[in-house]
Amino acid sequence: MNYRMIKYTLGWVMLFEACFFTVPIICAAVYGEREIFAFLISAAICAAVALVLFIGKPKSRELYAREGYVIVAMCWILLSLFGALPFMLSGVTASYIDALFETVSGFTTTGATIFTEIESLPKSINMWRCFTHWVGGMGVLVFIMAFLPLSGGRNMHLMKAESPGPSVSKLVPKVRTTALILYLIYFVLTALQFVLLLCGGMSVYDAICTAFGTAGTGGFGIKNDSIASYSPYLQIVVTVFMLLFSLNFNAYFFLIKGKIKEVFSSEIRAFLCIVAASIGIITVSIRGMYGSIGEALRHAAFNVASIISTTGFSTTDFAAWPTVACIILVLLMFIGACAGSTGGGIKVSRFIILIKGARKELKSMIHPRRVQKVTVDSREVESEVVRSVNAYIAVYAIVFAVSTLLIAFNCKDVVTSFTAVAATINNIGPGLSDVGPMENFYFFSVPSKLVLIFDMIAGRLELIPMLILFSPSTWRNK
Repeated sequence: MNYRMIKYTLGWVMLFEACFFTVPIICAAVYGEREIFAFLISAAICAAVALVLFIGKPKSRELYAREGYVIVAMCWILLSLFGALPFMLSGVTASYIDALFETVSGFTTTGATIFTEIESLPKSINMWRCFTHWVGGMGVLVFIMAFLPLSGGRNMHLMKAESPGPSVSKLVPKVRTTALILYLIYFVLTALQFVLLLCGGMSVYDAICTAFGTAGTGGFGIKNDSIASYSPYLQIVVTVFMLLFSLNFNAYFFLIKGKIKEVFSSEIRAFLCIVAASIGIITVSIRGMYGSIGEALRHAAFNVASIISTTGFSTTDFAAWPTVACIILVLLMFIGACAGSTGGGIKVSRFIILIKGARKELKSMIHPRRVQKVTVDSREVESEVVRSVNAYIAVYAIVFAVSTLLIAFNCKDVVTSFTAVAATINNIGPGLSDVGPMENFYFFSVPSKLVLIFDMIAGRLELIPMLILFSPSTWRNK
Protein backbone atom coordinates (compact mmCIF):
# COMPACT_ATOMS: atom_id res chain seq x y z
CA MET A 1 0.00 0.00 0.00
CA ASN A 2 1.47 3.32 -1.11
CA TYR A 3 0.37 5.37 1.90
CA ARG A 4 2.45 8.41 0.98
CA MET A 5 0.87 8.61 -2.46
CA ILE A 6 -2.58 8.30 -0.92
CA LYS A 7 -1.78 11.15 1.48
CA TYR A 8 -0.26 13.25 -1.31
CA THR A 9 -3.32 12.82 -3.56
CA LEU A 10 -5.68 13.70 -0.72
CA GLY A 11 -3.60 16.83 -0.17
CA TRP A 12 -4.43 17.93 -3.72
CA VAL A 13 -8.08 17.13 -3.09
CA MET A 14 -8.12 19.44 -0.06
CA LEU A 15 -6.30 22.18 -1.96
CA PHE A 16 -8.85 21.99 -4.76
CA GLU A 17 -11.68 22.14 -2.22
CA ALA A 18 -10.16 25.33 -0.83
CA CYS A 19 -10.32 26.69 -4.39
CA PHE A 20 -13.92 25.50 -4.80
CA PHE A 21 -14.95 27.88 -2.01
CA THR A 22 -14.06 30.75 -4.37
CA VAL A 23 -17.47 30.42 -6.06
CA PRO A 24 -19.62 31.06 -2.93
CA ILE A 25 -17.07 33.66 -1.73
CA ILE A 26 -17.63 35.67 -4.93
CA CYS A 27 -21.40 35.21 -4.54
CA ALA A 28 -21.28 36.44 -0.92
CA ALA A 29 -19.18 39.43 -1.98
CA VAL A 30 -21.61 40.36 -4.76
CA TYR A 31 -24.63 40.24 -2.42
CA GLY A 32 -22.77 41.70 0.58
CA GLU A 33 -23.43 38.70 2.83
CA ARG A 34 -21.55 38.16 6.09
CA GLU A 35 -21.39 34.43 5.25
CA ILE A 36 -18.27 35.33 3.25
CA PHE A 37 -16.26 34.89 6.44
CA ALA A 38 -17.56 31.33 6.90
CA PHE A 39 -16.29 30.44 3.44
CA LEU A 40 -12.97 32.27 3.87
CA ILE A 41 -12.30 30.43 7.14
CA SER A 42 -13.31 27.09 5.57
CA ALA A 43 -10.99 27.72 2.62
CA ALA A 44 -8.12 28.55 4.97
CA ILE A 45 -8.70 25.37 6.99
CA CYS A 46 -8.74 23.21 3.82
CA ALA A 47 -5.55 24.85 2.56
CA ALA A 48 -3.86 24.26 5.92
CA VAL A 49 -4.88 20.59 5.91
CA ALA A 50 -3.57 20.30 2.34
CA LEU A 51 -0.17 21.66 3.39
CA VAL A 52 0.01 19.11 6.21
CA LEU A 53 -0.85 16.27 3.83
CA PHE A 54 1.85 17.43 1.41
CA ILE A 55 4.56 16.90 4.04
CA GLY A 56 6.73 13.94 3.02
CA LYS A 57 6.42 13.60 -0.75
CA PRO A 58 5.97 10.03 -2.05
CA LYS A 59 9.06 8.25 -3.36
CA SER A 60 6.90 6.36 -5.84
CA ARG A 61 3.78 7.67 -7.61
CA GLU A 62 2.59 4.22 -8.64
CA LEU A 63 -1.05 3.51 -7.88
CA TYR A 64 -2.81 0.18 -8.22
CA ALA A 65 -6.46 -0.81 -7.95
CA ARG A 66 -6.37 -1.05 -4.15
CA GLU A 67 -4.90 2.43 -3.70
CA GLY A 68 -7.35 3.77 -6.29
CA TYR A 69 -10.37 2.57 -4.35
CA VAL A 70 -9.00 3.87 -1.03
CA ILE A 71 -8.15 7.30 -2.49
CA VAL A 72 -11.59 7.70 -4.07
CA ALA A 73 -13.46 6.70 -0.89
CA MET A 74 -11.26 8.86 1.37
CA CYS A 75 -11.49 11.75 -1.10
CA TRP A 76 -15.28 11.88 -0.92
CA ILE A 77 -15.30 11.49 2.86
CA LEU A 78 -12.79 14.33 3.36
CA LEU A 79 -14.57 16.59 0.88
CA SER A 80 -17.81 16.14 2.78
CA LEU A 81 -16.31 16.53 6.26
CA PHE A 82 -14.71 19.86 5.40
CA GLY A 83 -17.37 20.96 2.92
CA ALA A 84 -19.83 20.98 5.82
CA LEU A 85 -17.90 23.71 7.66
CA PRO A 86 -19.63 26.72 6.01
CA PHE A 87 -23.05 25.47 7.14
CA MET A 88 -21.82 25.40 10.74
CA LEU A 89 -19.71 28.57 10.67
CA SER A 90 -22.50 30.59 9.03
CA GLY A 91 -25.02 29.44 11.62
CA VAL A 92 -27.62 28.12 9.15
CA THR A 93 -27.63 24.90 11.18
CA ALA A 94 -26.40 24.10 14.67
CA SER A 95 -26.01 20.38 14.00
CA TYR A 96 -22.81 19.15 12.36
CA ILE A 97 -24.57 15.92 11.33
CA ASP A 98 -27.20 17.98 9.51
CA ALA A 99 -24.45 20.04 7.86
CA LEU A 100 -22.66 16.82 6.87
CA PHE A 101 -25.88 15.30 5.52
CA GLU A 102 -26.48 18.39 3.34
CA THR A 103 -22.88 18.42 2.10
CA VAL A 104 -22.80 14.70 1.29
CA SER A 105 -26.15 15.09 -0.45
CA GLY A 106 -24.60 17.88 -2.51
CA PHE A 107 -21.32 16.25 -3.53
CA THR A 108 -22.99 12.90 -4.26
CA THR A 109 -25.61 14.77 -6.35
CA THR A 110 -28.43 13.28 -4.27
CA GLY A 111 -30.35 16.45 -3.52
CA ALA A 112 -32.01 15.26 -0.31
CA THR A 113 -32.14 18.17 2.12
CA ILE A 114 -32.58 18.78 5.83
CA PHE A 115 -33.62 22.42 5.34
CA THR A 116 -37.31 23.19 5.70
CA GLU A 117 -37.14 26.75 4.33
CA ILE A 118 -34.83 26.97 1.30
CA GLU A 119 -35.65 30.50 0.17
CA SER A 120 -34.64 31.99 3.53
CA LEU A 121 -31.08 30.67 3.20
CA PRO A 122 -28.34 33.16 2.23
CA LYS A 123 -27.65 33.22 -1.50
CA SER A 124 -24.03 32.20 -1.00
CA ILE A 125 -25.10 29.13 1.00
CA ASN A 126 -27.52 28.11 -1.74
CA MET A 127 -24.81 28.73 -4.31
CA TRP A 128 -22.45 26.41 -2.39
CA ARG A 129 -25.18 23.75 -2.17
CA CYS A 130 -25.73 23.84 -5.93
CA PHE A 131 -22.03 24.12 -6.79
CA THR A 132 -21.29 20.92 -4.85
CA HIS A 133 -23.62 19.20 -7.33
CA TRP A 134 -21.58 20.47 -10.27
CA VAL A 135 -18.30 19.45 -8.66
CA GLY A 136 -19.54 15.98 -7.72
CA GLY A 137 -21.42 15.30 -10.95
CA MET A 138 -18.49 14.33 -13.14
CA GLY A 139 -16.27 13.34 -10.23
CA VAL A 140 -13.79 15.30 -8.14
CA LEU A 141 -10.77 13.19 -9.02
CA VAL A 142 -11.71 13.23 -12.71
CA PHE A 143 -11.65 17.04 -12.42
CA ILE A 144 -8.24 17.03 -10.73
CA MET A 145 -6.84 14.52 -13.24
CA ALA A 146 -7.77 16.91 -16.05
CA PHE A 147 -5.18 19.34 -14.69
CA LEU A 148 -2.64 17.27 -12.77
CA PRO A 149 -0.65 14.10 -13.60
CA LEU A 150 -1.20 12.41 -10.25
CA SER A 151 0.08 8.88 -10.46
CA GLY A 152 2.65 8.32 -13.14
CA GLY A 153 0.33 6.97 -15.80
CA ARG A 154 -1.91 4.88 -13.55
CA ASN A 155 -4.74 7.39 -13.27
CA MET A 156 -7.08 4.83 -14.84
CA HIS A 157 -7.42 3.12 -11.46
CA LEU A 158 -8.76 6.38 -10.02
CA MET A 159 -11.13 6.92 -12.94
CA LYS A 160 -12.48 3.37 -12.74
CA ALA A 161 -13.08 3.67 -9.00
CA GLU A 162 -14.92 6.99 -9.30
CA SER A 163 -16.78 6.73 -12.62
CA PRO A 164 -20.29 5.21 -12.68
CA GLY A 165 -20.98 2.06 -14.68
CA PRO A 166 -19.89 -1.57 -15.04
CA SER A 167 -16.83 -0.65 -17.15
CA VAL A 168 -14.83 2.45 -18.00
CA SER A 169 -12.95 3.07 -21.23
CA LYS A 170 -10.54 5.76 -22.35
CA LEU A 171 -11.68 8.07 -25.15
CA VAL A 172 -8.06 8.72 -26.12
CA PRO A 173 -4.81 6.95 -25.15
CA LYS A 174 -3.99 9.32 -22.27
CA VAL A 175 -6.25 9.22 -19.21
CA ARG A 176 -5.52 12.86 -18.43
CA THR A 177 -6.69 13.90 -21.90
CA THR A 178 -9.81 11.76 -21.49
CA ALA A 179 -10.60 13.54 -18.21
CA LEU A 180 -10.09 16.92 -19.88
CA ILE A 181 -12.39 16.01 -22.80
CA LEU A 182 -15.12 14.84 -20.42
CA TYR A 183 -14.97 18.07 -18.41
CA LEU A 184 -14.96 20.23 -21.53
CA ILE A 185 -18.15 18.50 -22.70
CA TYR A 186 -19.57 18.90 -19.19
CA PHE A 187 -18.74 22.61 -19.11
CA VAL A 188 -20.12 23.31 -22.60
CA LEU A 189 -23.45 21.60 -21.84
CA THR A 190 -23.71 23.51 -18.54
CA ALA A 191 -22.98 26.81 -20.27
CA LEU A 192 -25.52 26.04 -23.00
CA GLN A 193 -28.24 25.36 -20.46
CA PHE A 194 -27.33 28.55 -18.58
CA VAL A 195 -27.81 30.62 -21.75
CA LEU A 196 -31.14 28.97 -22.57
CA LEU A 197 -32.38 29.59 -19.02
CA LEU A 198 -31.44 33.27 -19.34
CA CYS A 199 -33.36 33.40 -22.63
CA GLY A 200 -36.44 32.24 -20.70
CA GLY A 201 -36.26 35.17 -18.30
CA MET A 202 -34.55 33.43 -15.40
CA SER A 203 -32.22 35.64 -13.33
CA VAL A 204 -28.46 35.10 -13.59
CA TYR A 205 -28.28 33.76 -10.03
CA ASP A 206 -31.19 31.35 -10.53
CA ALA A 207 -29.82 30.23 -13.90
CA ILE A 208 -26.37 29.46 -12.46
CA CYS A 209 -27.79 27.47 -9.53
CA THR A 210 -30.27 25.59 -11.73
CA ALA A 211 -27.63 24.79 -14.34
CA PHE A 212 -25.27 23.48 -11.62
CA GLY A 213 -28.04 21.32 -10.17
CA THR A 214 -29.12 19.96 -13.55
CA ALA A 215 -25.59 19.28 -14.84
CA GLY A 216 -24.68 17.27 -11.77
CA THR A 217 -28.15 15.67 -11.81
CA GLY A 218 -28.33 16.78 -8.19
CA GLY A 219 -31.60 18.61 -7.69
CA PHE A 220 -30.96 21.08 -4.89
CA GLY A 221 -33.60 23.73 -5.50
CA ILE A 222 -33.29 27.36 -4.49
CA LYS A 223 -37.05 27.70 -4.12
CA ASN A 224 -39.31 25.85 -1.71
CA ASP A 225 -41.37 24.43 -4.60
CA SER A 226 -38.26 23.36 -6.55
CA ILE A 227 -38.99 24.18 -10.24
CA ALA A 228 -42.79 24.45 -10.01
CA SER A 229 -42.96 28.26 -9.97
CA TYR A 230 -40.93 28.67 -13.15
CA SER A 231 -42.52 29.01 -16.59
CA PRO A 232 -43.36 26.00 -18.80
CA TYR A 233 -40.49 27.02 -21.14
CA LEU A 234 -37.95 26.86 -18.31
CA GLN A 235 -39.35 23.53 -17.12
CA ILE A 236 -38.98 22.12 -20.64
CA VAL A 237 -35.36 23.34 -20.85
CA VAL A 238 -34.56 21.66 -17.54
CA THR A 239 -36.33 18.47 -18.70
CA VAL A 240 -34.25 18.28 -21.87
CA PHE A 241 -30.95 18.87 -20.06
CA MET A 242 -31.72 16.37 -17.31
CA LEU A 243 -32.00 13.78 -20.06
CA LEU A 244 -28.89 15.04 -21.86
CA PHE A 245 -26.80 14.74 -18.70
CA SER A 246 -28.22 11.23 -18.20
CA LEU A 247 -26.58 9.95 -21.38
CA ASN A 248 -23.15 8.39 -21.55
CA PHE A 249 -20.71 11.25 -22.20
CA ASN A 250 -18.82 9.01 -24.62
CA ALA A 251 -21.78 9.52 -26.96
CA TYR A 252 -21.03 13.25 -27.21
CA PHE A 253 -17.41 12.50 -28.00
CA PHE A 254 -18.49 10.11 -30.78
CA LEU A 255 -20.96 12.74 -32.03
CA ILE A 256 -18.14 15.29 -32.32
CA LYS A 257 -16.07 12.70 -34.17
CA GLY A 258 -18.97 12.02 -36.55
CA LYS A 259 -19.34 8.39 -35.46
CA ILE A 260 -23.14 8.43 -35.46
CA LYS A 261 -23.47 4.65 -35.19
CA GLU A 262 -21.46 4.67 -31.97
CA VAL A 263 -23.67 7.43 -30.53
CA PHE A 264 -26.86 5.37 -30.48
CA SER A 265 -25.59 2.41 -28.49
CA SER A 266 -27.95 -0.26 -27.18
CA GLU A 267 -27.83 1.37 -23.75
CA ILE A 268 -28.90 4.78 -25.03
CA ARG A 269 -31.63 3.23 -27.19
CA ALA A 270 -32.94 1.26 -24.20
CA PHE A 271 -32.76 4.37 -22.00
CA LEU A 272 -34.78 6.48 -24.46
CA CYS A 273 -37.36 3.70 -24.88
CA ILE A 274 -37.81 3.44 -21.10
CA VAL A 275 -38.23 7.23 -20.84
CA ALA A 276 -40.77 7.38 -23.69
CA ALA A 277 -42.83 4.45 -22.36
CA SER A 278 -42.84 5.85 -18.81
CA ILE A 279 -43.92 9.30 -19.96
CA GLY A 280 -46.72 7.82 -22.05
CA ILE A 281 -48.15 5.61 -19.30
CA ILE A 282 -47.89 8.29 -16.60
CA THR A 283 -49.45 10.96 -18.83
CA VAL A 284 -52.50 8.75 -19.36
CA SER A 285 -52.78 7.93 -15.64
CA ILE A 286 -52.59 11.57 -14.44
CA ARG A 287 -54.61 13.15 -17.28
CA GLY A 288 -57.58 13.82 -15.02
CA MET A 289 -55.49 15.70 -12.45
CA TYR A 290 -54.53 18.54 -14.80
CA GLY A 291 -56.35 20.99 -17.04
CA SER A 292 -55.09 19.68 -20.36
CA ILE A 293 -53.24 16.77 -21.91
CA GLY A 294 -50.35 19.14 -22.64
CA GLU A 295 -49.98 20.07 -18.98
CA ALA A 296 -50.15 16.42 -17.91
CA LEU A 297 -47.53 15.53 -20.53
CA ARG A 298 -45.21 18.31 -19.33
CA HIS A 299 -45.41 17.21 -15.69
CA ALA A 300 -45.01 13.55 -16.64
CA ALA A 301 -41.99 14.25 -18.85
CA PHE A 302 -40.33 16.49 -16.27
CA ASN A 303 -40.70 14.13 -13.35
CA VAL A 304 -39.79 11.01 -15.35
CA ALA A 305 -36.63 12.80 -16.54
CA SER A 306 -35.96 13.98 -13.00
CA ILE A 307 -36.26 10.52 -11.43
CA ILE A 308 -34.51 8.39 -14.07
CA SER A 309 -31.68 10.94 -14.30
CA THR A 310 -31.64 10.90 -10.46
CA THR A 311 -31.77 14.72 -10.44
CA GLY A 312 -34.65 15.14 -8.02
CA PHE A 313 -36.18 18.41 -9.22
CA SER A 314 -39.97 18.48 -9.19
CA THR A 315 -42.79 20.52 -10.70
CA THR A 316 -45.60 18.93 -8.70
CA ASP A 317 -46.15 16.59 -5.77
CA PHE A 318 -45.84 13.30 -7.65
CA ALA A 319 -46.35 11.43 -4.37
CA ALA A 320 -50.05 12.30 -4.80
CA TRP A 321 -50.21 10.71 -8.26
CA PRO A 322 -52.12 7.44 -8.90
CA THR A 323 -50.48 4.22 -7.71
CA VAL A 324 -49.41 3.09 -11.18
CA ALA A 325 -47.54 6.37 -11.76
CA CYS A 326 -45.81 6.15 -8.36
CA ILE A 327 -44.77 2.53 -8.98
CA ILE A 328 -43.24 3.49 -12.34
CA LEU A 329 -41.29 6.31 -10.68
CA VAL A 330 -40.01 3.94 -7.98
CA LEU A 331 -38.86 1.49 -10.66
CA LEU A 332 -37.09 4.33 -12.47
CA MET A 333 -35.27 5.15 -9.23
CA PHE A 334 -33.53 1.78 -9.43
CA ILE A 335 -32.93 1.77 -13.19
CA GLY A 336 -31.20 5.15 -13.15
CA ALA A 337 -29.24 6.80 -15.93
CA CYS A 338 -26.66 5.55 -18.42
CA ALA A 339 -23.17 4.50 -17.42
CA GLY A 340 -20.62 7.26 -17.89
CA SER A 341 -23.18 9.99 -17.17
CA THR A 342 -23.60 12.21 -14.12
CA GLY A 343 -26.70 10.25 -13.06
CA GLY A 344 -27.03 7.62 -10.36
CA GLY A 345 -29.02 4.41 -9.95
CA ILE A 346 -28.03 0.89 -10.93
CA LYS A 347 -27.56 2.01 -14.57
CA VAL A 348 -29.28 0.85 -17.75
CA SER A 349 -26.15 -0.94 -19.01
CA ARG A 350 -26.12 -3.22 -15.95
CA PHE A 351 -29.74 -4.22 -16.55
CA ILE A 352 -28.94 -4.98 -20.20
CA ILE A 353 -26.02 -7.21 -19.20
CA LEU A 354 -28.07 -8.79 -16.40
CA ILE A 355 -30.98 -9.63 -18.72
CA LYS A 356 -28.72 -10.96 -21.47
CA GLY A 357 -26.76 -12.98 -18.92
CA ALA A 358 -29.96 -14.54 -17.60
CA ARG A 359 -31.08 -15.36 -21.15
CA LYS A 360 -27.71 -16.97 -21.81
CA GLU A 361 -28.09 -19.19 -18.73
CA LEU A 362 -31.58 -20.25 -19.80
CA LYS A 363 -30.33 -21.18 -23.27
CA SER A 364 -27.42 -23.10 -21.73
CA MET A 365 -29.89 -25.20 -19.74
CA ILE A 366 -31.80 -26.07 -22.92
CA HIS A 367 -28.68 -26.52 -25.07
CA PRO A 368 -25.87 -27.39 -22.65
CA ARG A 369 -23.33 -28.17 -25.41
CA ARG A 370 -23.81 -24.95 -27.33
CA VAL A 371 -21.36 -22.10 -26.61
CA GLN A 372 -23.32 -19.10 -25.43
CA LYS A 373 -21.93 -15.54 -25.28
CA VAL A 374 -23.22 -12.27 -23.87
CA THR A 375 -22.93 -9.55 -26.50
CA VAL A 376 -23.73 -5.84 -26.40
CA ASP A 377 -23.60 -3.75 -29.59
CA SER A 378 -22.22 -6.76 -31.48
CA ARG A 379 -19.27 -7.00 -29.11
CA GLU A 380 -18.72 -9.80 -26.63
CA VAL A 381 -18.95 -8.75 -23.00
CA GLU A 382 -15.99 -10.07 -21.04
CA SER A 383 -16.83 -12.64 -18.38
CA GLU A 384 -15.16 -10.38 -15.81
CA VAL A 385 -17.66 -7.61 -16.57
CA VAL A 386 -20.61 -10.02 -16.31
CA ARG A 387 -19.25 -11.31 -13.02
CA SER A 388 -18.79 -7.78 -11.66
CA VAL A 389 -22.37 -6.88 -12.60
CA ASN A 390 -23.73 -9.93 -10.78
CA ALA A 391 -21.57 -9.14 -7.75
CA TYR A 392 -22.68 -5.51 -7.78
CA ILE A 393 -26.38 -6.44 -7.83
CA ALA A 394 -25.85 -8.89 -4.94
CA VAL A 395 -23.97 -6.35 -2.82
CA TYR A 396 -26.49 -3.64 -3.74
CA ALA A 397 -29.38 -5.83 -2.55
CA ILE A 398 -27.66 -6.61 0.76
CA VAL A 399 -26.76 -2.97 1.50
CA PHE A 400 -30.25 -1.84 0.51
CA ALA A 401 -31.96 -4.44 2.73
CA VAL A 402 -29.77 -3.71 5.77
CA SER A 403 -30.17 0.06 5.35
CA THR A 404 -33.96 -0.22 5.03
CA LEU A 405 -34.11 -2.34 8.19
CA LEU A 406 -32.03 0.18 10.13
CA ILE A 407 -34.09 3.13 8.90
CA ALA A 408 -37.33 1.30 9.79
CA PHE A 409 -36.59 1.85 13.48
CA ASN A 410 -37.04 5.58 12.86
CA CYS A 411 -39.99 5.50 10.44
CA LYS A 412 -43.71 5.08 10.87
CA ASP A 413 -44.39 3.39 7.54
CA VAL A 414 -42.78 1.03 5.05
CA VAL A 415 -43.02 3.42 2.10
CA THR A 416 -40.97 6.10 3.86
CA SER A 417 -38.29 3.61 4.95
CA PHE A 418 -38.06 1.95 1.55
CA THR A 419 -38.04 5.09 -0.59
CA ALA A 420 -35.73 7.02 1.78
CA VAL A 421 -33.06 4.39 1.17
CA ALA A 422 -33.91 4.17 -2.54
CA ALA A 423 -33.66 7.96 -2.85
CA THR A 424 -30.26 8.12 -1.14
CA ILE A 425 -28.45 5.01 -2.37
CA ASN A 426 -29.54 5.85 -5.94
CA ASN A 427 -28.66 9.54 -5.41
CA ILE A 428 -32.12 10.79 -6.35
CA GLY A 429 -33.23 13.01 -3.45
CA PRO A 430 -37.01 12.80 -3.06
CA GLY A 431 -38.89 9.61 -2.29
CA LEU A 432 -42.52 9.06 -1.34
CA SER A 433 -44.67 9.56 1.75
CA ASP A 434 -42.73 11.48 4.47
CA VAL A 435 -39.74 11.98 2.14
CA GLY A 436 -41.80 13.04 -0.88
CA PRO A 437 -40.88 15.91 -3.23
CA MET A 438 -42.52 18.48 -0.98
CA GLU A 439 -40.96 17.08 2.22
CA ASN A 440 -37.40 16.82 3.62
CA PHE A 441 -35.13 14.55 5.68
CA TYR A 442 -34.88 16.75 8.77
CA PHE A 443 -37.03 14.50 10.99
CA PHE A 444 -34.67 11.50 10.85
CA SER A 445 -32.65 10.69 13.96
CA VAL A 446 -28.85 11.07 13.98
CA PRO A 447 -28.23 7.29 13.57
CA SER A 448 -30.65 7.19 10.61
CA LYS A 449 -28.97 10.20 9.01
CA LEU A 450 -25.59 8.48 9.37
CA VAL A 451 -26.97 5.40 7.60
CA LEU A 452 -28.34 7.59 4.80
CA ILE A 453 -25.03 9.49 4.57
CA PHE A 454 -23.23 6.18 4.08
CA ASP A 455 -25.80 5.16 1.46
CA MET A 456 -25.34 8.40 -0.48
CA ILE A 457 -21.56 8.08 -0.69
CA ALA A 458 -21.67 4.32 -1.31
CA GLY A 459 -24.28 4.79 -4.03
CA ARG A 460 -22.29 7.54 -5.76
CA LEU A 461 -19.12 5.42 -5.71
CA GLU A 462 -20.92 2.23 -6.79
CA LEU A 463 -20.56 0.60 -3.33
CA ILE A 464 -17.18 -1.13 -3.70
CA PRO A 465 -14.79 1.74 -2.74
CA MET A 466 -16.68 2.37 0.50
CA LEU A 467 -16.95 -1.31 1.42
CA ILE A 468 -13.24 -1.88 0.72
CA LEU A 469 -12.39 0.53 3.53
CA PHE A 470 -13.84 -1.99 6.01
CA SER A 471 -11.73 -4.89 4.75
CA PRO A 472 -8.59 -5.55 6.89
CA SER A 473 -6.72 -6.90 3.84
CA THR A 474 -7.00 -3.47 2.20
CA TRP A 475 -4.63 -1.96 4.73
CA ARG A 476 -1.95 -4.65 4.66
CA ASN A 477 1.30 -3.82 2.89
CA LYS A 478 1.34 -7.12 0.99
